[in-house]
Amino acid sequence: MAEVQQIPAPIALKETKASTVSSVKSFMSGGFGGMASVMVGQPFDLVKVRLQTSEGVYKNTADCFKKIIAKDGILGLYRGMATPLASVTPIFAVSFFSYDLGKKIMFSLKSDKESKELTLAEITAAGAFSAVPTTLFMAPSERVKVLLQIQGQGGEQKYKGPLDVVRQLYKEGGVRSIFRGTGATLLRDSPGSAAYFVAYELVKKALTPAGTRPEDLNPGAVLFAGGMAGVAMWTIAIPPDVLKSRLQSAPAGTYSGVVDCLQKTLKADGPRALFKGLGPAMLRAFPANAATFLGVEYSMKAMNLLF
Repeated sequence: MAEVQQIPAPIALKETKASTVSSVKSFMSGGFGGMASVMVGQPFDLVKVRLQTSEGVYKNTADCFKKIIAKDGILGLYRGMATPLASVTPIFAVSFFSYDLGKKIMFSLKSDKESKELTLAEITAAGAFSAVPTTLFMAPSERVKVLLQIQGQGGEQKYKGPLDVVRQLYKEGGVRSIFRGTGATLLRDSPGSAAYFVAYELVKKALTPAGTRPEDLNPGAVLFAGGMAGVAMWTIAIPPDVLKSRLQSAPAGTYSGVVDCLQKTLKADGPRALFKGLGPAMLRAFPANAATFLGVEYSMKAMNLLF
């Protein structure tokens, strides 16, 4: 009978501890990246949602910016920011933690255990996986944010703030109302996250000089790779994002689900409606995600020095 080789307990314990520390660092660095993303990207996100959920109010992206500033001032571009700032930190933390977990799962499934790198398909799978747990936090946060962002277009101020939105949504339709748009959020974020992390890894690899490591890239290269990751994500994420915004902003009973929203949107406005908000989304994609990955990479380096 063949002898079963066992890993000595101290080595196994050391590897488990290292894996746990790695996961905690990924969680915390994702949070720092999320805060950087919100600070840079909130005005563009507000304009994107306004364009996606209004009809005939704004001519284009520039007109939307102009009218918001004329009515509410520069600070009007940060309407609804309290919710993403409070929620995006844990959301991005969960996203980067889940991506790290997804990569570990892919490594554990590899036939070649000695390989130190994941294939493109494995990175794609890890990226897509990261969206699943993230959606549980993302969907209700996006629901609250969207309702606050569209508020004020018609003069009505229905909600006093994020907590008031949650209170009224729960009163109107319970937990189900708070989580409306979860399916559309996952439909947006699973392929979007796959493209996001794949693009980042590929661009980083392409920018890495021979004989050096991607981890040693300078801030400019990290900013560019992060920005391109954001562009890659939003290139494919806009259509489901339009459906998500419409589902989450419409009165109860307007749509029975994602498919019904898609059918009614196409019937009323045609295929072009699925690309509303593409301009501000793309304007936001590069700077916001450049800031995200810079925050992630350099907070990780700081933690590696401390721990």
